[in-house]
Amino acid sequence: MSEGVGRAVVPAELAYDERGLIPAVVQQHDTGEVLMVAWMSEESLGETLALGETVFHSRSRGQRWHKGATSGNTQRVVEVVADCDADVVLVRVDQGGQGAACHLGVRSCFHNPVEPA
Repeated sequence: MSEGVGRAVVPAELAYDERGLIPAVVQQHDTGEVLMVAWMSEESLGETLALGETVFHSRSRGQRWHKGATSGNTQRVVEVVADCDADVVLVRVDQGGQGAACHLGVRSCFHNPVEPA
């Protein structure tokens, strides 16, 4: 199997679910730290690419959500890539400093250890 055989895709070519959404894994570009997972619509992904900052679709509110618009913890987009099935996107960002990606005010949403029962 060859590596690096990907081709550029546009948002309309991705495989969105029945709600018109695609999961977006958000990763700090230089460390690989996973910051959060959110959902994007074709529209919010297009806006993310045009703006250079992450814009998501809030499932609970049913509307667009520009990350950091109210908190100031915006995410500068470095790269967006789709997985092999084009049904998940990886958004590499610069969260900047110790900026919080999580709505609880911590850097990463992934901070709760899961242990055996």
